Amino acid sequence: MRVLITGAAGFAGSHLVNHLRQLGQTVFGLIRPANFDPQREYPFLPVMGDLLDPESLLRAIEESEANVIYHLAGQADVGLSWREPANTIMVNTVGTVNILEAALAGKVETLIAVTTAELYGPQPREKMPINARSRPNPWHPYAVSKLAAGSLLNIYQRRYPEMRIIEARPFNHIGPRQSTGFVVPDFASQMAKIRAELIPPKLLVGNLDAERDFTDVRDVVRAYALLAEKGRPGETYHICSGQPVSISTILNILAELADVSLEIEYDPERMRPSDTPVLYGSFHKLRKDTGWSPKIHLRQSLSEVLAEWDQKVRGES
Repeated sequence: MRVLITGAAGFAGSHLVNHLRQLGQTVFGLIRPANFDPQREYPFLPVMGDLLDPESLLRAIEESEANVIYHLAGQADVGLSWREPANTIMVNTVGTVNILEAALAGKVETLIAVTTAELYGPQPREKMPINARSRPNPWHPYAVSKLAAGSLLNIYQRRYPEMRIIEARPFNHIGPRQSTGFVVPDFASQMAKIRAELIPPKLLVGNLDAERDFTDVRDVVRAYALLAEKGRPGETYHICSGQPVSISTILNILAELADVSLEIEYDPERMRPSDTPVLYGSFHKLRKDTGWSPKIHLRQSLSEVLAEWDQKVRGES
């Protein structure tokens, strides 16, 4: 099997590269020419292309001779989507159209396109868990861009049934290699610095009451691969744990693992104006069609993230 991954150098993409290589597949990764480093040893076979350059995408597909495309690349920062809404929609929505067109022209067999559960926005607790009947309620440009991308996937599948098009809609995923700007690495990086006595034992936090559905990224990419093998064309699949966990619980587990006493300080910069109080989903459909269920426990994920940041901080200091 020959596969092409957009966003192969990103958080989830790098784990997907590892997983597919372990399955014995030949893995190509799309890289923007401006980001290519000829001195770097990539864990995948690099091919040049840009989501906003349709011709380059077709060349990348023809060069890789990919049977399957995993489309993970995009602008995923909610805050940035408010500062740069037009660019977010260009990259996430127009970029998805360009991938669809190039995949059709390159006669790709299967396209797994990743959107987000963020497009559901605020929902009443009694409407949880999110399932196939839940109605989107986007509250920021990022969610709108992904909702539009998902709609395009659906109509392209109806118009072009010769290609299998499947939408993967993950909830929050965590694990090693995630950069700061997300709640778990933000907490873990600060705690690692506190443990190393580089900063005072004071933690800057945002909204601790919000509840989210956290899944280890390695479970998430395993779901992507199963969808390429067993998913039904034109369907949307939620990838989640099925359990709501408050941000305060994440903080408490990390603090226990780090064995630190903390002073909590609320940071206005970390408080989202349109925060969703609670969001968690059901993976019933995914399990029914592929046999998938999450395997890696939340505590294990958090422990590994903290250990990674401990190592980084020791290296920096």
